[in-house]
Amino acid sequence: MQIIDGNALAQQIKSELREKVEKVLAEGKRAPHLAAVLIGDHPASRSYVTNKVKSCSDAGFQSTLIQRPAEISQQGLLDIVHELNANPEIDGFIVQLPLPEHIHEMEITLAISPEKDVDGFHPMNLGLMTLGLPTYLPATPMGIMQMLERYHIDISGKTCCVIGRSNIVGTPISILLSRKGSPGDATVMLCHSRTPNIKEIALQADVLIVALGRPNFLKADMVKKGAVVIDVGINRVDDPTKKSGFRLVGDVDYEQVAPKSSYITPVPGGVGPMTVTSLLLNTWKAYSGEIYPKTK
Repeated sequence: MQIIDGNALAQQIKSELREKVEKVLAEGKRAPHLAAVLIGDHPASRSYVTNKVKSCSDAGFQSTLIQRPAEISQQGLLDIVHELNANPEIDGFIVQLPLPEHIHEMEITLAISPEKDVDGFHPMNLGLMTLGLPTYLPATPMGIMQMLERYHIDISGKTCCVIGRSNIVGTPISILLSRKGSPGDATVMLCHSRTPNIKEIALQADVLIVALGRPNFLKADMVKKGAVVIDVGINRVDDPTKKSGFRLVGDVDYEQVAPKSSYITPVPGGVGPMTVTSLLLNTWKAYSGEIYPKTK
């Protein structure tokens, strides 16, 4: 069993990006610039955004954090999005989810310019991804693909089971795994809350990607020996032995499943750091005009 170290891989990619940034700075150009919009004071969201800002610094990127109270109006948030769309010094930006209940998330997503949508959530970018055309991939699926590629895990002709069908992870990763290329060319089964025989399907899988948001859902009796297990979940469970009163666990029962796996991601320190780093990779693409050529 080999642990897929998301922290180490993220540091490697950020070092590669820093080298590119130092080169463009030496040419007298500015650094890439990522902005993040944080609405309210959701603890997990604040933690995610803090990690994103720190990662920007690690890679030599500029970053801007825009914070507004949870009471902001729909129009108020749209105004911020429009300002960021129009700012030529901002290469890409994200609006941290979840948003307060009174905010219509899809309207905000649609308002973000596809050229600056480094989260990869805009329907135009998702459509390009589905067609196999160059685009910004959604950050978590992109991070998973980077893990498979950089650990030289060949999935061509393999059976992959994705558990969870969200638009952020499950649905896009199922498309990426099955499309032509490397990594890719897998046979993909997508399971969800209405799938009656998840255990039976999971046992057939050479690769399992679990993104349900249910602590320790995947047990050893659902995994065949030698499977690759990617745990996307991050859940807080009560733990009175911790100062915080909780600990973080994934959607995979790590202690049970790890001995049966050929590769497995830990939680924390697995997919999470790669999600943040994928935002930087997309921001570099936006900065360099790799996907949408910049007009002079």
